[in-house]
Amino acid sequence: MSAPVSTQKTTPGGNVVLDLVKQPIVVALILIAVLLALGEVLSPGFASLQQILRLAIVAALLGIVAAGQNLVILGGREGIDLSVGGVVSLSAILAGNIMSGQDGGILPAVLACVAVGALFGLFNGLGVTLLRIPPLVMTLGMLGVLQGLLVVIRQGIPSGRAAPALSQFVSQPFLFGLPGIIWLWIAIGLFMAFLLKRTVFGHRIYAVGSNEQAAFMAGVPVRTIRVALFMLSGMFAAIAGICLLGYSGSSFANVGETYMLPSIIAVVLGGTPLAGGRGGYTGTMAGAMLLVVLQSILTTINIDESGRQMIFGATLLVLMLFYGRGKAMRG
Repeated sequence: MSAPVSTQKTTPGGNVVLDLVKQPIVVALILIAVLLALGEVLSPGFASLQQILRLAIVAALLGIVAAGQNLVILGGREGIDLSVGGVVSLSAILAGNIMSGQDGGILPAVLACVAVGALFGLFNGLGVTLLRIPPLVMTLGMLGVLQGLLVVIRQGIPSGRAAPALSQFVSQPFLFGLPGIIWLWIAIGLFMAFLLKRTVFGHRIYAVGSNEQAAFMAGVPVRTIRVALFMLSGMFAAIAGICLLGYSGSSFANVGETYMLPSIIAVVLGGTPLAGGRGGYTGTMAGAMLLVVLQSILTTINIDESGRQMIFGATLLVLMLFYGRGKAMRG
């Protein structure tokens, strides 16, 4: 007996559309457009070009922190850097004290802050690789160390100020009407794309994140890779802290605390599962912009900071439920 012939017609175009909608970055971009439209209804002018530019500046600050978070998560082993908020705060205070409102202090401040960020990242990496402390525990402990250090510094009442050139770079048009921080974010995006897709180091990150044991058996220096990822995370957080100083104009303690959870959510929103081994930074950039637009919407409807943190936490739980931890995302 011959098998029945299916009369169902396939629609290649529909399949393409369905495949696109399944991509986290496409979903993020669609949600950004929807939220901007909603914001325009709630508050006329919300979706104006000037307002979108302001939101992009804030998203760039988050996106720079999320760049390092993205790398740590890609490395697998449930890698998460909870210390990024402390590094952001410490870098903002340190940079402000070094600059003291003088343009000549920008370069020394950048060098010092990046070195400090790399140092704390090194401590995190060594704790995870040599002492075998889980990343969640190690970076949470490091966050406690950083918060204690900030308390010591705060007793001295830090009075640092951003250099005028730094404030202009972050907030004022720099090239083609875009502030310098937007161009810095674009440059970081290009750097991340090159690093992850065109270098041996990038390929090794995916190998370690997908299967650490197989990568080790293939000769990949797993410990070195993981330490480097935590150092890069600390360096990106330090850069964000410097830019945040330029955005706010002055430094104050715990300014970076609000970046810890959103930096993780932005990575997961962009399609990088917490299991690691798959994903990229382009989606994270879209995720950062989506979170900032959402936060602005919540502010518009008078949701306070505690309410926003609750919503962000619930968002992370939902994302983890759907695809944040799934090994199928590595396929």
